Amino acid sequence: MLFLGIDGGGTRCRARIRDDAGRFVGEGEGGPANIYQDLPAAATSVMAAATQASEHAGLTAEVLRQLHAGLGVAGIITADSAHRLRASGLQFASLAVALDAHAACLGAHGGNDGGIVIAGTGSAGFAIIGGLPKGIGGWGFALGDAGSGAIMGREAVRRAVLALDGLTIWSPLLEQVLAVLGREQSPLTEWAKSARPTDYAQFAPAVLAGAATGDTHAMKIVRDAARAIGDLARELKALGAPRLSLLGGLAKPLTPFLTEEVRTMLAPPMADAMDGAIFLAKHARTATEQFAGGVSRA
Repeated sequence: MLFLGIDGGGTRCRARIRDDAGRFVGEGEGGPANIYQDLPAAATSVMAAATQASEHAGLTAEVLRQLHAGLGVAGIITADSAHRLRASGLQFASLAVALDAHAACLGAHGGNDGGIVIAGTGSAGFAIIGGLPKGIGGWGFALGDAGSGAIMGREAVRRAVLALDGLTIWSPLLEQVLAVLGREQSPLTEWAKSARPTDYAQFAPAVLAGAATGDTHAMKIVRDAARAIGDLARELKALGAPRLSLLGGLAKPLTPFLTEEVRTMLAPPMADAMDGAIFLAKHARTATEQFAGGVSRA
């Protein structure tokens, strides 16, 4: 019996196959898989990643239909969204579907209760407590994402604009930002009109590098980001998460800026989101389809 775990995010989709004993069989990758943004593209990415994983394992195309699949996919927040994903043409022996954060949380804590704080282009907190999912943050760039790479980058751009107006001091970080965006108001504001979170997040590495060298603006931005990530961790702990892990591209660089209190709350993840999705698959293989449940904010 073979199990497929899918970690489908807004940037890429990753797939892993393991056998019933947990032995590694194969891995693959596909394109973006956020069903909220583009359901057909997400389904295509899932199948592309699954196909690549089966080919990596030397399996035939027919074996795909025999896989017990667990999908952790961005944008899965209701049972209806899970049903629509299945109706898009996915064909597996069984299918368990959950939000990508749910699968990541299961992987981080070996299928047990626990919480994760995600610090990447966006930010969010997620926990499984008493077997039930709970979420904090995750409101997106317009309303939230404090502590994320996108917000760090946006703050660097804002400070650079203030410096152009003589309203704050200059620093090497702000010079770096304007070297990319230019110093003229019209093209800069035009860029901002269509800029996406990833466009702002491109400046996060410069912010982190600046903080390492003592850049005044970079230090303030990074400390604010660490404070926001710490707030998510403390709230998850207060909700009852027995174990916490910090995940995402900013997890490692932000850790030194967290308070000692928050650092002591954190434990390394036991496994990744693909293995979390395989856990989903193993516990739903008797069902044709299962949705792991919505996220409570109560």
